[in-house]
Amino acid sequence: MSATVQTSRIDKVEQRRLELAESALKTLGELGYARTSLREIATNSPFSHGVVHYYFQDKTELITYCVRHYKTICSRRYDETVERASTAEELADGIVSIMGRTLIEDAGLHRLWYDLRTQSMFEPGLRADVRQIDQLLEDMTWRIVSRFAELNDTEVVVDAPTAYAVVDGLFEQALVARVDDLTQAAAALTERVRAVLPRLVR
Repeated sequence: MSATVQTSRIDKVEQRRLELAESALKTLGELGYARTSLREIATNSPFSHGVVHYYFQDKTELITYCVRHYKTICSRRYDETVERASTAEELADGIVSIMGRTLIEDAGLHRLWYDLRTQSMFEPGLRADVRQIDQLLEDMTWRIVSRFAELNDTEVVVDAPTAYAVVDGLFEQALVARVDDLTQAAAALTERVRAVLPRLVR
């Protein structure tokens, strides 16, 4: 088998896995990690249980693939704002606007991520994927905070893991505390992130 044919076959498999992941995300966001099975995902998608099981060995593989796919998109969501902002205020406005919007529009998927991260403390098979996703999000946060410091002509006073922990903690708090009123939660989140950003630089 030529390298070109082999690559084409791999690309087709990956494309189908991506299609299955996109189809599964809504069900996963609604039910969470513990209550979702491959059969449940198949029932709520155009794909049969056999097809889902062919491309993913088990629920854990499918869910980690789905969350990694979604969070990879999330990790690049702020890049255009970071690159285009010409002042610290403009950057802060853009960042909190995106954070508030994704909190409302993608609440189920964010809940799934935090559910998966919690489960990784009990299931070793999840830990490598969770660490990889956490690193993507930490790098994303660091790009934002570093650019905010640069536009303020200041320096970041914490390291990357601390900056991530602060911002991510505010996001998770908003998601948990206001699960029934995400609009109010988004407003509180944007206010708190706007307040904390200047405290991460000097």
